[in-house]
Order: sequence, then structure tokens, then C-alpha cells
Amino acid sequence: MITINFNNVLSGRVGQKHGLTRSKLNQVIKKHAHICRQIQKERQVGQLPFMDLPYQSVNAIWKLARQKARRYENFVLLGIGGSALGPIALHRSLNHPFHNVLDRRQRKNWPRLFILDNVDPEEINALFKLIDPKKTIFNVITKSGTTAEPVSCFMLALSILKRKLGARYKNNLIVTTDPKKGFLRRMVEQEKLVSFEVPPGVGGRYSVLSPVGLVPAAFTGIDIKKVLAGAAKMDRLCQRAKPGKNPAYVSSVINFLFDHKKNKNMLVMMPYSSALKDMADWFRQLWAESLGKKYNVKGRKVFTGSTPLKALGVTDQHSQVQLYNEGPNDKLIVFIEPGKYRTKLTIPSLFKNVPEAGFLAGKTFNQLIRAEKKGTEIALTDNQRPNYTIKLPNISPESVGALFYFLELQTAYAGKLYNVNAFDQPGVEAGKIATLKLMGKKM
Repeated sequence: MITINFNNVLSGRVGQKHGLTRSKLNQVIKKHAHICRQIQKERQVGQLPFMDLPYQSVNAIWKLARQKARRYENFVLLGIGGSALGPIALHRSLNHPFHNVLDRRQRKNWPRLFILDNVDPEEINALFKLIDPKKTIFNVITKSGTTAEPVSCFMLALSILKRKLGARYKNNLIVTTDPKKGFLRRMVEQEKLVSFEVPPGVGGRYSVLSPVGLVPAAFTGIDIKKVLAGAAKMDRLCQRAKPGKNPAYVSSVINFLFDHKKNKNMLVMMPYSSALKDMADWFRQLWAESLGKKYNVKGRKVFTGSTPLKALGVTDQHSQVQLYNEGPNDKLIVFIEPGKYRTKLTIPSLFKNVPEAGFLAGKTFNQLIRAEKKGTEIALTDNQRPNYTIKLPNISPESVGALFYFLELQTAYAGKLYNVNAFDQPGVEAGKIATLKLMGKKM
């Protein structure tokens, strides 16, 4: 299971000014322990349905994927925000890093995956020129059915499918939307389209473990049952643990304290794995939209929330770490590393007599990336830059599912600490409304 090393946030490692004393941390954990009970009570009365997603049946998704996926060359997801970032993170974590370049046999007959999460006309046009619509399944994802970006892409895909396939266009469409409301749900019922539901009460950024993330994952061969099993294991661990042993709660307290008490208002997520790169992208939305709020739950102006940033080890040691080490001490760095990589790769035994390179001969890339992470961690800590490490046992469907759930629950706890609604996004809605008006929609 996932483990977390918080040692480098303590004052004994990074100094009194920039670190937390163990006694102060324990005091705050105990003071706000009621949050864990409050979250559980809200769950029991159905107010937090994202917490129940690990226990859903995915038989219908699996059945459809086995029946249809291998007959198509491409799977194109039309979505934005949580409707895209979660599926991207799942795909990047658990599929071959060059999945779309593999031939059909190497992909085990699963389709290539393309995700349109923008309305850039150049990108959209390029994709539709690249793929054969007849050999493509399009999955439009929008809970409300009113999000302009996926709806506009859907309109384009639908017009092309109808022109190319006539009445058979239905075979190439999957709609994931609200179970009852919206024009897409009405279209599903009228046209008898294949569809899945975005569960009521589950916002986009909390939807990766729903059909939003699971349908595209299944269509590329990911074992979604194992993903949910990992999430369920993390759920049981957090619910059974005392607050001081609950990793999601303790980490939320630490993130909150560094923002509110230590002037670290930037939260950097830095995976040491290219496979987990897009997990940081997904987390940015989760943390930013959930906690960046003008008003607290009592309606008072607070303008609160720390700013999530993403980095990639080792890549960003050569771009951002200079700033993290010697720039403003306003960041908390969260490393993510796998205990075991899925490949062991040896550096060839060349240049043994060349001091600049010979020390690498015969070592493994696994050793190198671990040394890079440890070296960065040591340098940050020596410079009194607080950091902690989330360690996965490996990169597998179970561990990735556990990580998704852990970060979602962490964010829900943080909402209570910040005293804001972690499940709305009025700042986003304001921009949406303005866009719709500019495009001529009557409001």
C-alpha cells in the first residue's frame, strides 16, 4: 500500500521558521480530528458519492469494451477538465508510454486513444484528418450537456459520422452524461445510443473512478476492476485508521498548515516517473478548483487556497529546482515515487576510463533515477525547503487507483480545514457563462 514519509516537513529537518514541530503538528491533527467523523457522516447520508465509486459494478463497461473495442482502430474522447484529465492520467500511468505508435498486435487489438480537451481548431482539424471516422469510437463526456467545448467537438464528430455512415453512426458513439437531465440524455433516449452515467453529485474533478475515467480506460485494456480494488483498499485504510494514522487526513493538515502558518502558498507535485506525470496535471485541477474560493461556507470573503504546481523528476531538476532551492521559500514540494519500476535497464559498460562518464558504466537507470530523487530531496531539505514523499509500492492498476482516491479524500478533508465548499466551482461557472453569452446564447 502507499506510504508517506513526512520527516522533511519537521523543524528538526528544515528549521523552526520553515518547518513544523512534531508537537504542533500532533496538536492540530487532534484539534481537527472531528473532520474525519464529519466526512464520514456526510458520506453516510449520500452527500459525498465520490467516496462510494470504488464499490460500483463495472461489468457493463467491461462487457461493452470486450464486444466493441477490438473492432475499432481509434477511441476519441471529447471532454474537458475532469472529463479529460482523469482519463489522461489513467492512460499515461497504466498503458504503454507509446501506446498509439504500437501496431494492433502490440496493443493486443485495443484501439489507439486520442483525447480532445481543447477547442484549438488546428488540433481538432489535424486529428479528424488523421483518423478514419468509420474506424473510430467517439465518447463525448459532459455531465451537464451544456459545456461548450465537448459539445462543439461532438457536433463536428456527429456531422461527420452521419455523413460517412448514415443511420449506422450510432455504433460509433458513446455518451457519458447526467442520468436524467440535459439534451444529451434526451438524445440518448430518442436515438437509443450507448450511454453511461456521471453519477449525481460527482463533480468532474472527482469523476475519474466513475464511467468518465473507466470507459476510456477499459477500451484501451486497463483492468478497471483492479483500479477500483486499489481505491477501495485505500478507502478502508483511511476510514478504519485513527485520525493521526489516516494518511489522507494527516497530509491535508500538513498542506493546510504550510499554506496558512508557514507562508508556503504553492504546492508542487513532482512525480519521479514519467508514467505518473499526468497525475500531477489531474491533481492541479482537483486542488485548485476545490479549494481556491472567494467565499467560505458562511459566505464571508476569504480568497483562500494554495496554488498547485506540477513538475517532473528528473526533467525539472534542470528547469525548476533552481527556483525551488534558491528562490522564494514559498513552496511545499510533494514527491511521488514508485518503490519498483516496471522495467530494469542497465547503462552499458562504456567509457570506464573516462572520469566524466565511467562512474555510470554498469549501473542501472533505476539506480540513477533513485539517486536523482534522493539528491534533490537532500538538497531541498538542506536549504530548509519542506518536502514529503508519497511512495507507491509499484505502478499498477491497484496502486494508481489507491493514489487517485487518496488525493480526492485528502482534498475533501482540506475543504473542511479551509472551511470552504470543496465541491463547487463558481469561478469556473462565471467564465462559462461569459463564453456562452459571447457565442450568442440567450441566458
